[in-house]
Amino acid sequence: MFCMQAIRYRRYWNFFARQTTILSAGHARFVPIIEPTAHLHELHPTSPLTLTQPLLSIQLLYTSHSHQTSRHKPQLLTMEDHLITLPHKPSAPLHISLSPPSPPSSPLSTTLLIFLNGLLLPRSSWIPTISHLQATASAQNSPLPALLTYDRFGQGTSPRDPSDPPHSTNPYGHDAHTIITDLHALLTIISHSQLSTPLSNLTLILIANSIGCPLARLYAASHPGSVSGFLFLDSMMANTDFVSLFPDPESRPPPSVPKGITLDDLRHARARFKSMFHPSVPNKEGFDRRGLAGLLPAADAPRLPAGRGGREPVLVVVGHDPEVFAEEGEKGSLGVPKAVTNAYVNPAWRAYNEGLAKLADGSEVKIASGCGHFIQKDGPEFVAGEILRLLERVGR
Repeated sequence: MFCMQAIRYRRYWNFFARQTTILSAGHARFVPIIEPTAHLHELHPTSPLTLTQPLLSIQLLYTSHSHQTSRHKPQLLTMEDHLITLPHKPSAPLHISLSPPSPPSSPLSTTLLIFLNGLLLPRSSWIPTISHLQATASAQNSPLPALLTYDRFGQGTSPRDPSDPPHSTNPYGHDAHTIITDLHALLTIISHSQLSTPLSNLTLILIANSIGCPLARLYAASHPGSVSGFLFLDSMMANTDFVSLFPDPESRPPPSVPKGITLDDLRHARARFKSMFHPSVPNKEGFDRRGLAGLLPAADAPRLPAGRGGREPVLVVVGHDPEVFAEEGEKGSLGVPKAVTNAYVNPAWRAYNEGLAKLADGSEVKIASGCGHFIQKDGPEFVAGEILRLLERVGR
């Protein structure tokens, strides 16, 4: 059990040590204070669980190398780990991290910012973004809403969904509807137990990457009037099987291809995308994606429902840097030539993002320069800036 706690400490310490180096160059520093809030026996997976069980508190004290003024007082900012037991799944607690509003009484004290993971990266992937977000807000003496990250069942440190069949007998478990139901139950618990506010009185803002973006759309559609802002970071193309992005090299007559691309390149690309990204490919999470295209067959419809008070929601769509994405596809495990990605995948993704921007009035598409698919990993400072701008727009 000590090893588990030691690993958890080291993971956060290493990250914040890196952040200290980076931020010191900008005349600011983070002082990491690692504060255990659980005994070792509480970390045992078979120990009795309360509704919310804090595991570890990471406190960041933002200071400036310049003279502190009353306008820029240091703020103590925390992201605290909890185990949350859903009423309909009492045997498997979800692992979450939560930061309260800062300060407790501000125009944003009834706003909750929710980070939705993709399929591969867990909630810890948002730590750099939240670090930049809190540092910038503190430097500007600006308030922040409550912040929530969580690992869905089967992700990160959360256990598998107890309703899923054994992976050895059936790799397809829960679907998108199940995830949305779980998320709503989680938010209902957190709003009462942690924020002391009914969920219906909270302004929700969803920050999502990859498959988290379709999930954000589905959540808003299932709970109209609840979500006032969205930040889509390289949304998964929910309406494709990824294989059909490329012409079929076996068709007759054979397809014409751009200069520098061969029919064998198409065969290779189709095979690689099918083996890695086709909706029928199982995943560790147990998320059955086979019905997702039927739920969201179009990028530009249905429109996002109104948020709180019947107001038009604010939507920002961010796409990957095409060159970075193509280079990663060529050098990484995918092994697809850049020319193929640039000819077929990037144009389709750009068109999909343009469709997403039609889901709400006044939306825009941005490109995260220098970032691949996992924008929060490659450009956390960029994402933090977009979140602050999104908060400002939602609050107007």
